[in-house]
Amino acid sequence: MPEAVIVSALRAPIGTARKGTLRDTNAFDLSHHVVSAVAEQLDGARVDDVILGEGRYGGGVLARHAAITAGLPGTSGLANNRHCAAGMAAVQSAAGSIRAGMDELIIAGGVNSESTSPRSRFRIGRDEEGNEQWQDPWTSPSHPERADAPTMDMSITVGWNTAVKSGISREELDAWALRSHRNAIAAIDEGRFKEEIVPIETPHGLFAVDEHPRRDTSLERLAGLKVLHPEIEGFSITAGNASGSNDGAAALAIASDRLGLPALGYIRSWASVGVDPADTGLAPIEAITKAVARAGISLSAVKLIEINEAFASVPIAAIRALDLDEQIVNYSGSGCSLGHPVAATGARMIVTLVHELRRRGGGFGIAALCAGGGMGSATVIEVPAP
Repeated sequence: MPEAVIVSALRAPIGTARKGTLRDTNAFDLSHHVVSAVAEQLDGARVDDVILGEGRYGGGVLARHAAITAGLPGTSGLANNRHCAAGMAAVQSAAGSIRAGMDELIIAGGVNSESTSPRSRFRIGRDEEGNEQWQDPWTSPSHPERADAPTMDMSITVGWNTAVKSGISREELDAWALRSHRNAIAAIDEGRFKEEIVPIETPHGLFAVDEHPRRDTSLERLAGLKVLHPEIEGFSITAGNASGSNDGAAALAIASDRLGLPALGYIRSWASVGVDPADTGLAPIEAITKAVARAGISLSAVKLIEINEAFASVPIAAIRALDLDEQIVNYSGSGCSLGHPVAATGARMIVTLVHELRRRGGGFGIAALCAGGGMGSATVIEVPAP
């Protein structure tokens, strides 16, 4: 069986939706940007497929559009959607096809333009009389509506339910969010994202640095934020201990080891799980457990772990359930600080893991996240020593 080798791993900087630098850069432009950047490092004629998660956009096949604009007209495209895990699922699909011997080189990742998606109201032009025309908001439900798991309010379905079931206090949530911002700012200041970010020219200038992390946040500021549901007794979820609303894109080139291309890392295993929608925030626990078992390693062998901060309660719950060393979790920040460009996040985490593990001399890493509707996914990678 061929090995699935990561030979390129790049991403765009993450923007703050609707008011950030990528607010006028649509998903087509974002997908072109990252796919082109990865394709430039490859022999385009060898690329068998482009697979992109597009959980918030939908309606077309961004991957095929990006393949054409990136100069790969002979390459097919696949739209992939597993909600928040869409970008990760794209990478897993690529690895599976390569390990099955069906393909040898695939570009895979995810794209999210929250600013211009159908979920956001945006201007689409003017009518014949010159009046502005707007697209109304729309998004599909992730699961059947329930009182304990609203389909359009993840602050309850994911954030609050996870905090209650894991016994996590408001103070712990805010402390984790502060840690996330500090870790992200440290990574930016130390230049740790430079190798993975491809700057993008936007209508608002060259964009090269993640803009969502806040240097000025503090425990006092986080504690002063109002909870999102004051009518629920003890509710602890705020905008500060939840992920941001963001734009971004990430892509990796996954190749068969039989091509002999220099390896940044290897995809060793993956697992996706389903749980009750009310337990969505706990799904990464089961996904990590299954992925580690499939890789044939123990958690103690893992050097770094990325667990997306859809809400701060999600990584805290996983750390408690799996008895993880929190120092190796979200070392460079996550959703609360870097932001959560939904369909891109899973791929973004793998990109970051690859580069950070290379700086540390190699080793195993895990990327995991929950996804709408009671899903979770995890991927185990191994980066070889230099």
